[in-house]
Amino acid sequence: MLNDFYMEAIVKEATEDTPQVCLDKQNGKFEMSGKSLPEDVTEFYDPILEWLESYAENPNEMTEFVFKMDYFNTASSKMILDVLLKLEDMSEGGHSVKVKWMFREGDEDMEEAGEEFEDIVEVEFEMGSFN
Repeated sequence: MLNDFYMEAIVKEATEDTPQVCLDKQNGKFEMSGKSLPEDVTEFYDPILEWLESYAENPNEMTEFVFKMDYFNTASSKMILDVLLKLEDMSEGGHSVKVKWMFREGDEDMEEAGEEFEDIVEVEFEMGSFN
């Protein structure tokens, strides 16, 4: 057991270069939204991946992770895939996991990105648009 680190929520406000992140086990809220092009992608995403690793040891009955991305660069794409692979591991471990991939209405790039991720990982995906 890594520890009870996962009990502590991660809440990061969006910046010009980084998405808003909410990982809150107690309230069942798991969301990433906005733009992701951090200068140091590893520094930004490592705490998120570590949190998910700990969370996976004792996840909620249902984990619904919402992505509402406006844009992400190639380096962030790899890290988002790593997040999705952590969710896939949870799902394969017998836990209920669902990804909601939300994109702005008419944003074909983000819609296609969601479809590509859906093809890669074995997790229930729900696609949807917002204004």
